[in-house]
Amino acid sequence: MANVLVVEDDASVRSALIRHLTDAQHTVRSVGTALEALREVSSQCLDVVILDLGLPDLDGSEVLKMMRGMTDIPVIIATARDDEAEIVRLLNNGADDYLTKPFSVEQLSARLAAVLRRTGRGPLGREQEDAGLVRVHDLCIDPLRRRATLGERPLELSRREFDLLTFLAQRPGLVVSRRDLLAEVWQQSYGDDQTIDVHLSWLRRKLGETAAQPRYLHTVRGVGIKLEPPGAAGPAATTALSA
Repeated sequence: MANVLVVEDDASVRSALIRHLTDAQHTVRSVGTALEALREVSSQCLDVVILDLGLPDLDGSEVLKMMRGMTDIPVIIATARDDEAEIVRLLNNGADDYLTKPFSVEQLSARLAAVLRRTGRGPLGREQEDAGLVRVHDLCIDPLRRRATLGERPLELSRREFDLLTFLAQRPGLVVSRRDLLAEVWQQSYGDDQTIDVHLSWLRRKLGETAAQPRYLHTVRGVGIKLEPPGAAGPAATTALSA
């Protein structure tokens, strides 16, 4: 039971793969072009990609290279090409398995299960991965992979913005003093408050809020900053982490 993306331009082959994978209780998304595939990989939570090489807009080998620059999602090549040198090259370039058409649905299922076991994907793998995520309402932060999303929208954050957001999100509802932010995020014992204000301003903009109309980031005057889910801020939640 995994989230599978099928990248196949042949409608009949794509339909057969979707039908088989759905019958096997997988959640399936499908596209017929390289551009659509890259868009899905960048925006969806996927466990494995089944990738044809003969795509109409870009060769699948190039798509594999681009995917590997974006993510470590497992990729199973499924193609009619059976040249051994190309198979070896694609496996060395990041493919997790290679299936030559025609193949049986039983073989596909076995290869898919093996890849999911090997990479720790699927429901159990996601459960273990989710244990390290930081979630506040529709804000989700993955500290290990240094990724953050707001709803389904990826947040493009600088290193310092990501560190600041993560530090606050790991302490929801607690007011963190500026001194603590300088020490923990900037690794400085002293500094200019304006540095924090500038980064907070940039971060607020990317979260779709302002200091006057905050959603997540709230300034407690004379005390510090706190991060809370929208609608949760109130006078009772102003206990400072440190003076």
